[in-house]
Amino acid sequence: MREYLLTLCITAAVTYLLTGPVRKFAIVAGAMPEIRARDVHREPTPRLGGIAMFFGLCAGLLVADHLPNLNAVFENSNEPRALLSGAALIWLIGVLDDKFEIDALIKLGGQMIAAGVMVLQGLTILWIPVPGVGQVSLTSGQGTLLTVALVVITINAVNFVDGLDGLAAGMVCIASAASFMYAYRIWYGYGIEAAAPATLFAAILMGMCLGFLPHNMHPARIFMGDSGSMLIGLILAAGAISVTGQVDPATLKLNFGTGRDATHAMLPVFIPLLMPLTIIAIPFADLVLAIVRRTWNGKSPFAADRGHLHHRLLEIGHSHSRAVLIMYFWSALIAFGTVAYSVHSTSMWILLLIVALSAVGLVLLLLPRFTPRIPRWAEAFVPPRYRRRAVQGGTVAARGGVGATAADEAAGDRAPAGAGAPVREVRTLNLHGSTALSERSRVRSHERD
Repeated sequence: MREYLLTLCITAAVTYLLTGPVRKFAIVAGAMPEIRARDVHREPTPRLGGIAMFFGLCAGLLVADHLPNLNAVFENSNEPRALLSGAALIWLIGVLDDKFEIDALIKLGGQMIAAGVMVLQGLTILWIPVPGVGQVSLTSGQGTLLTVALVVITINAVNFVDGLDGLAAGMVCIASAASFMYAYRIWYGYGIEAAAPATLFAAILMGMCLGFLPHNMHPARIFMGDSGSMLIGLILAAGAISVTGQVDPATLKLNFGTGRDATHAMLPVFIPLLMPLTIIAIPFADLVLAIVRRTWNGKSPFAADRGHLHHRLLEIGHSHSRAVLIMYFWSALIAFGTVAYSVHSTSMWILLLIVALSAVGLVLLLLPRFTPRIPRWAEAFVPPRYRRRAVQGGTVAARGGVGATAADEAAGDRAPAGAGAPVREVRTLNLHGSTALSERSRVRSHERD
């Protein structure tokens, strides 16, 4: 565990330290596209953050190769080299897209080629456990097709969810943490060396995301771009493929009994078709909904729009930070809940806890629908945005003036100086904590417009 933590820390440190110089390089290189209609940010922000993340990946693999215990991963398996080869290819395609905006079909072809490169070097699905049947071996063609499909789906799911500051990096960090727990349990708990590469991939991926997040949290100073989103999506998929398609369920029968019992005991996250999808369930749901929505409207599935889940959270009234935190919450609930259920699938407390947390998540989603009504005696104990608004002398008395109508503000502008008008209450309409703006926020927004 200590060597994994050391690898994680070094990966995070390299990524964090390189992101600043990469930002300056992106500005000089002109990798700062103009604001698009679907963008949430208001100012041009440099991309190419994936450059720092890729060098963090290289540093993590280099350090792990020189550690006594992790060195065996490189000696006994070719998967780390396969991952690095596929990651380098997808990273180069992402860098070109961040700078020159290449066609979506070209990117899709590059994703398939990167997945094929990993397959050629041994990172592929060899067998899958099927409930009621047991272990089912795959032919070379079947394994290749399934591996390429999982890689492409995961890459695009992560790429689609990269729409708010810190969203993609945080969600992938949560997913990689869940993957690390699962793979480490298989490797350390049952002594299956085939799970060691997936454990290493998850630790490095956590370090990449943690090192980049301080620069990418709202307001972001740099975006990871496609060079980063496709990179972390490929690594996440590679780890899931390694732990599910390379680990033979029959090796678990020493602990579970027969091979069929082992297959049932490791469900639901042991099936390769479900493992990456449960870990990134929220991005995958966003991907499916986007494809259905665009196809239904007669558009290309690759045509960008503002209909993603994070855009909808903003539309119903959540602030930028709250929308990101809600997406974090649901990702963590699904990822860690699935891993916990795979460990204790017979425990009713796990299921009840997941149901309770799901109810909490639904309340958080609907929070903007509740209009706060604070009694006067309690106004001194709550933030100003929850207090009643009043107009005094033709000017808004409460901070920000939100809640005063346009006619009231116009009347205030026309009122003569020194004219003391009685204080009267102005009822707030459709006001809640996440959208109530201060005067400073309104001025800054007006200046940006």
